[in-house]
Amino acid sequence: MITGTCPKCHEENMYVNKNPYNILETMKMHEHCENCGFQYKIEPNFFFGAMYVSYALSVAVGVGTFVVSHFGFGLDLLKSFAAIFVVLIGLMPVISRLSRNIYINMFVSYDESLAKKKPIKNHEINPLQANS
Repeated sequence: MITGTCPKCHEENMYVNKNPYNILETMKMHEHCENCGFQYKIEPNFFFGAMYVSYALSVAVGVGTFVVSHFGFGLDLLKSFAAIFVVLIGLMPVISRLSRNIYINMFVSYDESLAKKKPIKNHEINPLQANS
């Protein structure tokens, strides 16, 4: 989930650009996996559900930042909340991608038989077979 590879075979990166901080391409994904043919966009608007995962991750990061800044470094409340703001803005692209990775892995299981498979060409992909 952390690496952003195909949830089905764990071989190819789902994103066009591996760097989440390339803001123009943070959310650009390949249509399908070159290794196993799995289509990443399972259905229209599938990744809207990742917003809930993103919210949970943001809360966890915010609480962790508060604990470290307030209790670890002894900052007052205002500075601790400023630290939360700075950390969340800085990690926004990473949290967005990680939430998509977690969300798709909640619905798609790893298939060991598809790992290290010979890459297939676009015209050989059967949409019904790719989603199973």
